[in-house]
Amino acid sequence: MSWGRKLFTVGAAVVLSASLVGSGSADRSTRDSDWGSWQKDLVGSRYAVAEHRVNARNVKNLKLKWAFAYPKTASTTVRSAPAVVGNTIYFGGSDGKFYARDARNGAAKWEFDLTSVDPDGRALVHDGPAVSGGKVFFGDARGYLYALDARSGALRWSTRVDAHPSATVTSSPIVYKGRVYVGVSSDENGGDRNYPCCTFRGHLDSLDANTGELKWRHYTVPEPQQVGTWPSGAARFEPSGAGVWSSPVIDPRTGTVFVGTGQNYTGSAGDFDTLLALDARTGGVRWKNQVTEADTWRVLCNDPDPTGYCPGLADGTALDYDIGATPNIFRVGDRTLVGVGQKVGVYHVFDARTGEVVWRRQLGEPWPSGGIGGIQWGASYDGRWLYIPTYYADPGTLFAVDPANGDVKWQTEAPADGCTTGGAGQFPNPLCAPAHGAPATSSPGLAWVGGVDGKLRAYDAADGRILWTYDTVRTFTGVNGIEGMGSAITGTGGGVVISDGMVYVQSGYWPEYSTEKGHVLLAFGL
Repeated sequence: MSWGRKLFTVGAAVVLSASLVGSGSADRSTRDSDWGSWQKDLVGSRYAVAEHRVNARNVKNLKLKWAFAYPKTASTTVRSAPAVVGNTIYFGGSDGKFYARDARNGAAKWEFDLTSVDPDGRALVHDGPAVSGGKVFFGDARGYLYALDARSGALRWSTRVDAHPSATVTSSPIVYKGRVYVGVSSDENGGDRNYPCCTFRGHLDSLDANTGELKWRHYTVPEPQQVGTWPSGAARFEPSGAGVWSSPVIDPRTGTVFVGTGQNYTGSAGDFDTLLALDARTGGVRWKNQVTEADTWRVLCNDPDPTGYCPGLADGTALDYDIGATPNIFRVGDRTLVGVGQKVGVYHVFDARTGEVVWRRQLGEPWPSGGIGGIQWGASYDGRWLYIPTYYADPGTLFAVDPANGDVKWQTEAPADGCTTGGAGQFPNPLCAPAHGAPATSSPGLAWVGGVDGKLRAYDAADGRILWTYDTVRTFTGVNGIEGMGSAITGTGGGVVISDGMVYVQSGYWPEYSTEKGHVLLAFGL
């Protein structure tokens, strides 16, 4: 169902405890100042708790220190937010390679060619790596998961977590007690009327971090069965979909892994649009909360004439209202809560032990049959406020929200002139809008989020004032000797990473302002 524009404010305010912030490092060998996984820590705070160099007083002095430019390839978009551990930054590219570079100056350390494992298919990294136990873990667009030696880049193991030809890993892995947890999604829900749609089903996997052996798998829908044909004569299968785009987080107090799921491609069964709470050791379901009553959507639903190919259009359930965002675990008083954003624009908060709804807040603008007006990839929590960005929400806005009750403490709209100034104005794209398609990040005194307009912004955490803006839609000369060009700061790769006084961001996802060159990873410092 659609939440419409109703506001949800269930539950009373209580004293806030920030005891989970910065806790639960995925690897005891890492430091608080490291950014060892996409989630930053087990609880998904995306908060640089130990950052003491960059602050609200001096952020205006940030300067570009180095850039890494990707070579021009058929697929130019970059989607792998880096991990930083010690003096090394790890990230995947749009060129089928995974890189380790010096975090301070970008100098090369090693690189790994994904085609050395399998030369076929789209050898592209679409998730952020996790560094733990001397290894770096990441997935690719073909459904592989890799473990490399963090020092040398040597392959320790690789495994294809799903052999379906459309399977992909956009979920960024997390490591806990010798296991790697990662979700699997797909791009099977495309626009080909002659395709026998659809046979993929989403899942969350737990694998041995040393060997890659599968320990358990939780499927989100039953196995698809043929139920007839589409108007084109192609075989029709149900149910399908409910991919796990979301990156998992873990409550170390209870050993519970939380992750969100996407919509059905066909049929109406399974754990679609659901926040799952699973036993991290066994994969058993502790609870689950499905936040949409029905949601069956595929790309053909947006065709000019989708008759016969999008059953949900007739009853208004072709929504695409995934939970693609990563959850946040936090404490309010003596209670552990878990919150997560949805593409309908609602941020949901549940009791982490029971799944009981604590509060909900409508922040975005719901768009049926597309779901891009809401919360795309995730929020950040700094022990005081949740920082939640919205996408094409007319306009996209960054909110600071009280974690106890959902009260909005401040909100700052994406600047209206972002698409007419700087590079976005020089290379106009009709899809440019004041919108945030990346997850939020926070550090002491600051909140961070990039824009569809290609501008990276730092906000005063106290009142939401924009303190620093950097336009990335321009040409950069990379430390690797080639030129690249920035673009929209969106997608899983668009989340800001902060470590030891340096600020990193990938620039170059949808919508693109130019594809004449490859895109860039940028590093800033004082």
